[in-house]
Amino acid sequence: MSNENVTQVSDNDFDAEVLKSDLPCLVDFWAPWCGPCKAIGPVVVELANEFVGKVKITKMNVDESPATPGKYGIRAIPTLILFKDGEILDQVTGAVGKAQLVTMLEKA
Repeated sequence: MSNENVTQVSDNDFDAEVLKSDLPCLVDFWAPWCGPCKAIGPVVVELANEFVGKVKITKMNVDESPATPGKYGIRAIPTLILFKDGEILDQVTGAVGKAQLVTMLEKA
């Protein structure tokens, strides 16, 4: 599911797109074969539309870009990590509800 407000990131552009982002940045680590990832996908897109200009929403396919998830110790997906100024601000694993994600984003 793609949306103009969701940026696909890879190992190659993670630093530029996420760590150097002027806005806080939520990264959704996912894979095409992951059922819970598919369940949370539409919620991530909704958040991207609601937080335009406040939080950058990105998705990273862990199969195509294994180095970054490895660097952050991600063992289960979906994992969503909120970065601000290159640092981890918050992190959730599993198909959590939208309300929990909104609360997380509002911290940024």
